[in-house]
Order: sequence, then C-alpha cells, then structure tokens
Amino acid sequence: MCLLLPGNRNGTEEMKGFWTLLMGCMLAFCDISAQEGFSCQALPDAVFIRMQGRSYAEGCTTPREDLRYLTVLHYNKDREEQQGELVCHKDIADDLLDIFRELHKAMYPIERMVLVDEYGADDEASMRDNNTSAFNFRRISGTKALSRHSRGMAIDINPLYNPCIRRRKGKQVVSPDNAAGYTDRNKKHPYKIERGDLCHRLFKAHGFTWGGDWKNSKDYQHFEKK
Repeated sequence: MCLLLPGNRNGTEEMKGFWTLLMGCMLAFCDISAQEGFSCQALPDAVFIRMQGRSYAEGCTTPREDLRYLTVLHYNKDREEQQGELVCHKDIADDLLDIFRELHKAMYPIERMVLVDEYGADDEASMRDNNTSAFNFRRISGTKALSRHSRGMAIDINPLYNPCIRRRKGKQVVSPDNAAGYTDRNKKHPYKIERGDLCHRLFKAHGFTWGGDWKNSKDYQHFEKK
C-alpha cells in the first residue's frame, strides 16, 4: 500500500489530522480482519509459552521474531466452518492468509488446524489426526537434516489423506503410519490434494513447491517455499 503524505503548508495541524485519519483507518481494518476470522501477528506470549519445549524445542535456531501467529477460517468436508491457527515464518505469512482466504471462499475442505503443540509437537500424532500445521522445529524423518518446517517455511495440508511415501532399505514407508489406505492416488476422497485442484493451484501461484512433484519420494501433504 502506498500512502501520499500531506505537505506541511498548513503546519502541524494538517499532519495531526492526517495521522488521526490514518490510525482510524488502520484500526478499522484490524477490526474487520478480526471479524472475518483471519489475522496475523507477532507471536503472542501465551502462544510462545505453549510452544516452549514442544515445537519451539531447546536449541531452536529460528528466532521468535521471525515467526508469525495466524488465525484463519476453514470448512471441513461436512461444510462446517471452523477457526484454525498456524505458526509460520513471517516471509510466507501473507501468502498463507491469501491462500486460506481463497480456500475458505471455495469451502475447500480442511479437517483440522491447530498448533502441533497440541500433540506435544509429535509430528506423527498430528498427521494421524489429519491436522494441518506449519512450524515445528524438527528433523526430516529418518535423517539428521532439519525440515523446512523448522523455519516455518513449509505447511502440511490434510496429512492423513495425503501421506508422505518413501522407500527405505527397499521397503515402502508411509507417514503417517495409519495412511496406507490413501497411498493409491487414483482413489477419490474429500480431503485429497490433486495436481491442478484449487489448493495445488493457489500454493503454486504463490511460489511454493509441492511434495507430490518430488521424484525420489512423494509427500502429497507438503508445500514449501525457499
């Protein structure tokens, strides 16, 4: 947003009037955003306390000030509206707000969206419950490398129905471990992410890559941004 500042021909009174008007507009915008159920803010103390020793684990290398707390509205497959919450990196906060506004308008089904801390930051438990989440300071399963979730630059959408499928020591490994019934991507179900569907198109339009396009493994729940 570009603002043109008034000149000072009429002295400080004109400037006072301008800033009063500007602050009024900003407060009105914040009120509207809150009423709509979509918001973005620096991590509140209460949220950061919830994350301590969980998603914000000891030794976390992502500064608190780089993270944002989002609230968004979403619908489940029964078209019931729900309030969701996410923690992500500040660099993708606006992207996610834009994406989830569009998904909400279209009633795109997302079953659940609470902080992974509600599961003790246990990624497997969160996925098993089909919980959509973003920030979690952790390593990629089976490796020593930090996940993009560790910076808040990745999000997993409806993970139970869009599992991660890898081969390890010649065997197929599915995450979460209760998602074997959803590895056949020819099957249809309400929470399935497909190439070209609204969710996929919106994330791609905002510069995210999709784990469903990976060659050596498939992570159909996963969108990340570099």
